[in-house]
Amino acid sequence: MSTAESDGIAAEYYETDEERVLTFDRDGATAAIAQNIDGYAILKVRPTADGDELERYYGFDIALDHAGELLGVDPHDLPVPEDATDMGM
Repeated sequence: MSTAESDGIAAEYYETDEERVLTFDRDGATAAIAQNIDGYAILKVRPTADGDELERYYGFDIALDHAGELLGVDPHDLPVPEDATDMGM
């Protein structure tokens, strides 16, 4: 697990047996981006790590845009832990 924080936004990256997961929390608002453990599948955006899928994207930047919308922040303000920078296709 790795973490990052910036401007009141906390990010956490971890891996399960099935997925790579990046979560964000800003004042109780949350967003999550998940990818299969092999790292080649489409990214899934969810309201929480175990929530229902809202949308799928090929690109990490587009998934970050959606996560930023869920949190009400510019996606460029989202801190991304080093281990998560290679998510997406």
